[in-house]
Amino acid sequence: MASEDPQAAAQQPKQRIPKTASSVHDVTAEKPPFGSRFLTDEADVWTQNAWDHVPPPTDQDEVISSALNRQRSAPVPEDEKQKYNEKPARHWDNFYKANASNFFRNRKWLHLEFPELKAAAEPDAGPMVIAEVGCGAGNAVFPLLSANQNPHLCLKAYDYSSHAVKLVQNNPLYSSPPFGTIEAAVWDLTSSSLPPGLEPGSVDIMTLVFVMSALHPQEWSNAVNNVYKLLKPGGLLLLRDYGRYDLTQLRFKGGRLLDDNFYIRGDKTRVYFFELDELALLFTGSLAPAASRDTRAVQVVEETDDPTESDLSTRSIPLTPQDASQGNTIPPLAEVERSLSALSVDHSRQAVAQKVDAIHPILAARHSSETVHPLFAIEQLGVDRRLIVNRKRQLKMYRVWMQGKFRKV
Repeated sequence: MASEDPQAAAQQPKQRIPKTASSVHDVTAEKPPFGSRFLTDEADVWTQNAWDHVPPPTDQDEVISSALNRQRSAPVPEDEKQKYNEKPARHWDNFYKANASNFFRNRKWLHLEFPELKAAAEPDAGPMVIAEVGCGAGNAVFPLLSANQNPHLCLKAYDYSSHAVKLVQNNPLYSSPPFGTIEAAVWDLTSSSLPPGLEPGSVDIMTLVFVMSALHPQEWSNAVNNVYKLLKPGGLLLLRDYGRYDLTQLRFKGGRLLDDNFYIRGDKTRVYFFELDELALLFTGSLAPAASRDTRAVQVVEETDDPTESDLSTRSIPLTPQDASQGNTIPPLAEVERSLSALSVDHSRQAVAQKVDAIHPILAARHSSETVHPLFAIEQLGVDRRLIVNRKRQLKMYRVWMQGKFRKV
């Protein structure tokens, strides 16, 4: 019998183990995440759909500078900005009318990133109220409802797009939930009033998944205050959103820049790309805690990962193909660890002045001039940096997301 061809064997897909841990690098943690998929051998880059905490290529600073210069040279004209900021809900209505419920996939990854949601759906969890703000077509709330075993779980779903709320209400699970209850209504997170039928201090867990980025920076303060009002004392906010210099930000062309790091998409919806310090300032009044410089060897774990799932695949264009054989290699683990250590931040107010471009002026001015009483304490605040690989087209796409868990104080 002929021996196996080594080259053919090398091309066979590696055995995969389902993903069992979050891949977010929490800046409050002493050590990097364990059980995430790390790329330790550049030859393996095409064997998986995604790799966690991969540093950007060596020329990334040039790529960022070139993209920002291109965008700033042709921003949205001043006389057109108002129409995009005036009635943003209208543009999301148009989006959901055009895409119905078939644009985003169900956010099945939420149970890994936020196990608190899974715990609330356990049979013995007791009375729990979970509010999802920015529910869209229900891609987060319905997977939770489907898996729910808690008869005392009450789910609230809100969106300022009336068409999105109709999509939720027309879902068969809405009228016949297996356990618990669900109620959806139109509500703007930035409004001066709370949602109908929901009392202040009545929510155990609130989720904001790719929501804050859709707001104008002048609306952030109202949004945070409403979250605080709705949560019970000790209630938990779960947040995930776009990170600074994510692929989607760098791919915006001319005529899309509303303000620094704030853009208008082709469908006229808005998106902001956050830094960790901005989220920390918004919810706690202080800069993000320093990341530990301690590192350890990280196990490489194969996992099944669908990079097109929900917001992991956005309205963006992949980068130009980069083939490893042409010298564009992926840094080894040691460089990954150095990259994680580089995420540490300086806590002094002088750091704010040094990060003028990193922190929005609204937040920087407030931090410099006020003593802000913290509304929330950080339980998790981290960055999820991934290399998403399109193996069929041999494309590499560098993604950056922010994630946080904030406890009401």
